[in-house]
Amino acid sequence: MKNGTSTEMEQRTSLYDLTNLEKMKTLGAQAPEAMKAYLAFDKAALAPGSIPVKYKELMAMAVAFTTQCPYCIELHANKARAQGASDPEIAESVLVAAALRAGAAITHGTHAMR
Repeated sequence: MKNGTSTEMEQRTSLYDLTNLEKMKTLGAQAPEAMKAYLAFDKAALAPGSIPVKYKELMAMAVAFTTQCPYCIELHANKARAQGASDPEIAESVLVAAALRAGAAITHGTHAMR
């Protein structure tokens, strides 16, 4: 290949293949107590509570856009839609994330000013 080997291209394009999530079982087998604690925490954080699940999923999406995690974007977008989130709500969560990310760049940029 012109820009790398076939194997290199396969690794780059499969890095965020959702089927990789099947390997979480292997990860859990190697560190069972930590994985069990993580899964319990994740479940508790996203469970119904003072904040409705739909809003928690929109929040999770906004964080995923900021951290740029394709797995989280995919999973939480689907869960948000399943909870009744509309396209306008999802669009606003994108823009909230973008505004906060831009704001962070600006406020951190003040450190470069004299």
